[in-house]
Amino acid sequence: MICSGIHCYFMSSTIPIYTTKQAEETILRRSSLQEPELSPRVQQRIKQLFGEDLTALQVVQRILESVRKNGDSACQHWTKVLDGVDTGDSFQVSKERILSCVKRIDSQVLDSLRISRDRVLHFHRKQPITSWFTTELGGQLGQLIRPIEKVGFYVPGGSAPLPSSVIMSVCPAVAAGCQTLLVVSPPDKQGSIADVTLAACGVMMELGIDLRVFAIGGAQAIGALAYGTESIPKVDKIVGPGNIFVSLAKKEVFGIVGIDGIYGPTEAVIIADDTGRADYIAADLLAQAEHDEMAVPILLTCSKELAEKVVQSIMQQVSSLSRSSTALHSLQHHGGIVVTCSLEECFRLSNQFAAEHVSLNIKDPWESLHYITSGGGVFVGDASCEVLGDYVAGPSHVMPTGGSARYSSPLNVLDFVKIISLVGLDHHTSMDMAKKAAIIAKSEGLTAHAEAAHKRLNL
Repeated sequence: MICSGIHCYFMSSTIPIYTTKQAEETILRRSSLQEPELSPRVQQRIKQLFGEDLTALQVVQRILESVRKNGDSACQHWTKVLDGVDTGDSFQVSKERILSCVKRIDSQVLDSLRISRDRVLHFHRKQPITSWFTTELGGQLGQLIRPIEKVGFYVPGGSAPLPSSVIMSVCPAVAAGCQTLLVVSPPDKQGSIADVTLAACGVMMELGIDLRVFAIGGAQAIGALAYGTESIPKVDKIVGPGNIFVSLAKKEVFGIVGIDGIYGPTEAVIIADDTGRADYIAADLLAQAEHDEMAVPILLTCSKELAEKVVQSIMQQVSSLSRSSTALHSLQHHGGIVVTCSLEECFRLSNQFAAEHVSLNIKDPWESLHYITSGGGVFVGDASCEVLGDYVAGPSHVMPTGGSARYSSPLNVLDFVKIISLVGLDHHTSMDMAKKAAIIAKSEGLTAHAEAAHKRLNL
């Protein structure tokens, strides 16, 4: 669909091309996670399972409450009802099973997982998280950095196994020094987790860390990590992406435990001018689109000619893909191509949308970095395609979605540490500051505060 002004006409392809105005009213318009839209199929399934029409949030609340009250038995019940899997007496995957997957996994896959682990770990060990102290304010003041002790990692495993999510989530926690790491992932029909995902867990265990793996997914997995059960320890923080039920469950347990963020469907914005390669751009859009039907792959370009070439290239490439129908659906219904009047307009739309991934396929991309004010990750130039960021580049691929890149960051070492303020004033400074503190306390009507400060005037 090619748009001219506010009008559109159809080409033989079905990849939409929008004007700026049309895009702002459709694909660039953010929806709220508060009231997620469920497909008729999901709504029907909910009614079959619960006997009544419930919202996604109501479903999550019921599951969480039952896990809080009944622990393992509730987790077993919901895993059987929702996933059709009988987990037996234990959700934990044995260390022997994990190590056996490492031994029998394809050697090239294993080598690639290890390279990914080493690069991601190296990147995050470069992040500055040191404690510091100063004597410039009288005495010793500063900050103590301490790792979070127990962290739970949700690794999706619905439509496809995601071993990369193990590497990308756990490595920053290892760099931070976290001691106890629990991975949860949905079980397959045999009650276990995909071999390649377990192999990724095994690759992380080669670092000598305390990593435990549990075959449980969905809202019940989030509840188990948040409340603790007979077999699954309670954690201090839960990180990782998941479907809408997982995301809502994380939101519900926030406060009982910490969370990294609320993640929605994956999304990518490519900014391109007339120097962009249509085949590269098409391939990158399709790579994002194949994640699931709700994925958001968008090209912003000031070149109508490039836009048309990209459409042609997408249609040429998509037929050979294993998930072609998924990719086409997301491009047709949640993504597309936007033709703007200028490159500056592309950057404005990108910053306003605040996408998870922003790729710069333009002339002199490094010279344009100052235009970027929001985005989970920026991929500079043709050689730095977003797919490399998904697997091996270095930064964690767990990035803010749904516009949250306006105020939040990719998963990083700071997500796995606590900053503890340290106050150790000397006597002279204490007496001097006590006068000021007492004045402020009295202005607030807090006389006990003022009296406690006054008692320090004669140290």
